[in-house]
Amino acid sequence: MTNKYANWERLESVIRWANMTTNYFAIYIGLNRGENLYHIKRGNYGISFDLADRIVRHFPEINRTWLLTGAGTMLKDDVVVGNEIAYYNEEVENILPELSQHKPVANVCLPSISGCDIIARSYSRAMSEPTCAVTELFLKRVEPDDIIQGNEYVLLLQDKSVTWRKVRLATNKDEWRLVARNRDDFDDIQINHKSVAQAWRVIAKTAIMSS
Repeated sequence: MTNKYANWERLESVIRWANMTTNYFAIYIGLNRGENLYHIKRGNYGISFDLADRIVRHFPEINRTWLLTGAGTMLKDDVVVGNEIAYYNEEVENILPELSQHKPVANVCLPSISGCDIIARSYSRAMSEPTCAVTELFLKRVEPDDIIQGNEYVLLLQDKSVTWRKVRLATNKDEWRLVARNRDDFDDIQINHKSVAQAWRVIAKTAIMSS
């Protein structure tokens, strides 16, 4: 007999992978509220084709067949195997304003890191571990409108400045707070979200410690 709760197990795996709450995930994929997803959790409904299409449209890494049937793996085969990632042995703040003018020193394949577009370095004291000399950032290009509050991003602003921070909502709905890891030494930065020209989500990072 088919386990009617298996649909929710798959859906919950995607929600956890996206690092969202159920309600935020529902709104993010275009649903009015999370109740539709809770019906699946209770075993009342399965995953519809419309819901699967919404999820894959926003998260193209997800395997649609697996989402609907459970066959295969959650991430598409090409993501599981790993794509070549452009590695820049340069500071992220220097290369992002004119990325096309910089050449990667290598293309690397890391199966454990899915969805990564580029790897670059940062010497930011605001976001790094205190004993860290440099941090290698694994970055995924996203549209500014797809930024998820609470996650870390490297943002290229309209004035060509680049900052790596955790993005939070501000009191004004049109503004964001950019929060540093080391908040004792670095104040929040408040910006209008329309000032973001390009954005990269930090999906992983490697700290290189001081000797």
